[in-house]
Formats: sequence, C-alpha cells, structure tokens
Amino acid sequence: MSEPLLKIPNHHAATCGDPPIINGEESHLYIGYFENKHGEQWIFTRDRKTGIATLRGGDIGWNTPIALTDCTNGTLTLNPSEAQWLESCLAASQAFARR
Repeated sequence: MSEPLLKIPNHHAATCGDPPIINGEESHLYIGYFENKHGEQWIFTRDRKTGIATLRGGDIGWNTPIALTDCTNGTLTLNPSEAQWLESCLAASQAFARR
C-alpha cells in the first residue's frame, strides 16, 4: 500500500521549526498524536527496541525533543487534557515495549 494512513498538517509558525517526520513503517515505534482545542500539536514516540519515549510539540519547538521516563517530567507544563493523553501514551506504549 503506497498511501499514508494518516497525514497531519503543521499548525505552527515557521519559528517553531520544521515538524518531525515520523516513519510509521518502523514496526518498533509506537506513535501518539494530540491536538488541543487551540490547535497546539504534540507527537509522542516510544522506541520498542530501546524503551526510549520522546515528546515533541510545536509550541516548545519541534526540534526540542523531551525524553520521558514517566509522566511527571518537571520541565513540562501541560493542560489536563494534554496530561491525560500523555499518560495514556505512556501506559499503552509500555505494554507495546514489552512485546
């Protein structure tokens, strides 16, 4: 199949950097996407091979990845819906990482 399953436009200004290109064909990568009511976008990934979880967001600069070990990263301020989404990604991807 040559058509992408999901293609999401960037809603952020050029000053936020280039949005990441995530290769969904990498079977070891868990991917989560969130957009809040203000159009702020987040991308969560966890590498099943390494267990490393990373969060990227347009508002913090797409080129500023945040490494996550759990959902209580002190350098990050999220609203309640963003925090709930991130907790869900962490939980789902932990199970994914154990496969």
